[in-house]
Amino acid sequence: MGIRDLFGLTFSGATEAGFTPYSQAVRELLCFIGDPVASVDRAIAENPGFVMAHVFKGYLFGLATESEATMVARACHQAALPLAATTREEGHVLALGHLANGRWHDAARTLEDIAIETPLDGLALQVGHQIDFFTGNARMLRDRIARALPSWQSDMPGYHAVLGMQAFGLEEMGDYTRAEKLGRAAVEMEARDGWAQHAVAHVMEMQSRQRDGIAWMRANPEAWTRESFLQVHNWWHLALFHYDLGETNQVLALYDGPIYGTPSAMALNMVDASALLWRLHLGGVDVGDRWTALAANWPKAGAGDYAFNDAHAMMAFVGAGLDGPALALLEAQREAMHGSGDNAAFTRDVGHPLTLAIKAFGEGRYTDVVQLIRPIRAIANRFGGSHAQRDVIDLTLIEAALRAGDGAMARALTAERSMARPDSPLSVLLARRAADLSEN
Repeated sequence: MGIRDLFGLTFSGATEAGFTPYSQAVRELLCFIGDPVASVDRAIAENPGFVMAHVFKGYLFGLATESEATMVARACHQAALPLAATTREEGHVLALGHLANGRWHDAARTLEDIAIETPLDGLALQVGHQIDFFTGNARMLRDRIARALPSWQSDMPGYHAVLGMQAFGLEEMGDYTRAEKLGRAAVEMEARDGWAQHAVAHVMEMQSRQRDGIAWMRANPEAWTRESFLQVHNWWHLALFHYDLGETNQVLALYDGPIYGTPSAMALNMVDASALLWRLHLGGVDVGDRWTALAANWPKAGAGDYAFNDAHAMMAFVGAGLDGPALALLEAQREAMHGSGDNAAFTRDVGHPLTLAIKAFGEGRYTDVVQLIRPIRAIANRFGGSHAQRDVIDLTLIEAALRAGDGAMARALTAERSMARPDSPLSVLLARRAADLSEN
């Protein structure tokens, strides 16, 4: 029993009745819309022996960066192991096993091999691309897709997603002109492609094109928000443009509305909420009791599972003035550093020192913040995220130098930022504060 898809790929254990909802799940993931878990569950119910349906579900949970979801991913891997599979499908089962057991780099390499052999395997490309994002591997974000792109034709289903992924990879490698071109082409092809929408927003963020960014996000929000599980992150990008312009009321309105108006206990959404409030906190903006509601949800996502999340959880605990959860988080990180998965290194190299720095900032130990962050800045990509997300590390460092009264350091850091983001009003503001510090 098995089915061949439009790309000529075989799906073992599938019938038409199971393959139809599976295909829907794949389409939903390509645009980050709908409920791919519900769709793939229907496929599994129809065809319990459909190996790629179990793998697909495992990928969805394995990429959630939360311990409870990871347990589901492991169960999916166990269910997939004994099922009939082609060589390509066996590669996917292996990749899921690596991912579910915290071996992010091994999963990435296995998916890389599948896509080299079968460049039209869109799932191998997309899951690999997401793992490149979670491991901060900018070069592979670009090159994994670039290798496969010549095999794709513009009339193939899912082509928009391949373009959108290529756009994001180009952006993370600083190739902004081509990134924007491909991202816009992808959105033109499929307006609901939230990842392509976000790739263009990243270009505008990195180029400090705030007005362009606001116009891009406001042009057709219905397309990238309707039933989208990437919408919180895309609203966050819109808020960043307003933040850079100093439009604090707009930032808070977005936070209270689509970003965290409905509190979420999903780590990926809480990361965006924490990152936004922390930026406001750095700027001395009083965010009222917003920290309290956010901090209350963070323990539900688990601690010590993924270093990038831990740093953002600490922002919330510091903002809410919660010492107990903050200390528990540091303890979980110390334990995580002895783990067997890749997160041990993510935490040791970047996550733990950064989380300590955020706590130090909350305690007014600004010189300590500078000492903790300086050694990790150049390797911060190791714990994941994008350039736009990791910018909060630089902003924390600059603010700490300013508050520590270290004029020379503040001048150096703000000069550097002005070179990287010359058109940013925030760059101008920070440079002015550094200059004032030197004069006093």
